[in-house]
Amino acid sequence: MEAVRHWHRELPGDHRIGLVPTMGALHEGHLSLIRRARAECDQVALTIFVNPAQFGPGEDLESYPRTVEQDLEAAREVGVDLVWIGDRQELYPDGFSTHIELPQLAQRLCGASRPHFFAGVCLIVLKLFHIFAPDRAYFGDKDYQQRVIIECMVRDLDLDLEVVACPLIREPDGLALSSRNVHLDPAAREQALTLSSALFAAEQQWRSGLDSAQKIRDRALMELSGEVELDYFEVVDRNDLSALEVIDPKLGAVACLAATVRGVRLIDNIQLEPR
Repeated sequence: MEAVRHWHRELPGDHRIGLVPTMGALHEGHLSLIRRARAECDQVALTIFVNPAQFGPGEDLESYPRTVEQDLEAAREVGVDLVWIGDRQELYPDGFSTHIELPQLAQRLCGASRPHFFAGVCLIVLKLFHIFAPDRAYFGDKDYQQRVIIECMVRDLDLDLEVVACPLIREPDGLALSSRNVHLDPAAREQALTLSSALFAAEQQWRSGLDSAQKIRDRALMELSGEVELDYFEVVDRNDLSALEVIDPKLGAVACLAATVRGVRLIDNIQLEPR
């Protein structure tokens, strides 16, 4: 961490710093964040740390993809100025006991089945904000709930930075880009594609004029493979993530889902834009 602070001290005072926090196993979604930061900031810092605080018992902490050499090469190619690979003992030394109490919106969607998750995310993100003191931090909307919660934390704690939301990136076949996709064999991938199909169906129903969240959900779920283990499919308010019964056409909504496909947990969402 001292090396990062030294790097920061050596920068001209008017340089804008963009931070892209990741857990590594970089893909085009991550690279799109870096390119956005590169276009908007004088210095771009990338962090790589598989954060144990956001994994619960029995989750995939040990099997989470780790591709450090490939990540470093990708970072060089897109013009990252500083890559910082986090050390577990340095970030969470013996005796570390601080935790973050989160608002109600962290108990919805993914938070309902993973109550530990967002507290761990916010803890590491807050530490990174203090270490790097960025002007802007870049987050992809594939993790829509995470981005909304981090924005809430930044507002509530009066942190002097901007959270920049970047679009969800999909593979050509529609699957939302995720580091966990490498764990999908061809058969599992076919099942996973029904997640995006469900969301596309929800968007089509919304565009056709349907306002009932339940009817949109019911139609979307018809697309899911019978082997998909659904955690949730909800149509929610864009800001507070509360479940909606009727969507206000002037406000729109977000359709969010999480599911497990042959042992691989995946999340996805789609914007139901105002109409």
